[in-house]
Amino acid sequence: MLYHEPSGSRTTLPRTPARRVALVFVLMIAVICGAVVAGSLWTAGAKADRERAVHSHQVTATTTGPAKDPPVATRFGSKPQAVAPAVWEQPEHVRRSGTINVPPQTPQGRALTIWVDDAGAPTRPPGDVADRAFTSLSGGMAAAGAVGVTGTAVVFLVRRRTEGHRLAAWEREWEQVEPVWSGRLRRGSGAGDGDD
Repeated sequence: MLYHEPSGSRTTLPRTPARRVALVFVLMIAVICGAVVAGSLWTAGAKADRERAVHSHQVTATTTGPAKDPPVATRFGSKPQAVAPAVWEQPEHVRRSGTINVPPQTPQGRALTIWVDDAGAPTRPPGDVADRAFTSLSGGMAAAGAVGVTGTAVVFLVRRRTEGHRLAAWEREWEQVEPVWSGRLRRGSGAGDGDD
């Protein structure tokens, strides 16, 4: 007869606080990692925006044709940007031409402010604080989630392995104790057969 630990005894009080402490520790590490990643992304984004701002200039462009609406938005949740041919001067007194993003239904001859780089090519404006915050928060949350899931998985795997070792030790100990406890050792040994 093998002794099996009752299923309810696996959640005994002495081990439960240790599990909770381990999970709280994993949660704290995940939050710290998420905050570090978010801060790093914010700092890197701010540095990139400052560098782009140094090499970006606002100029006035004039459309030379009507706007053409794009078939779909380029990014989920963003407004579709129409495009139109335009001319502008950058660097000063150097005439440039190209296609720029414009509001939908922009007519020919409309003056618009655009961003260009040092060579005069159209570029996106220096980063928006809201975009940088979104990137930082989403990166931080992804890092925290990855650390949290990995850490929780490790805690449960260690717990399961430890529980398996503990139950195996109980089985070995029971194999030694059970014959004495149940009296099988006495009956099987032949001693006292006539007395029982």
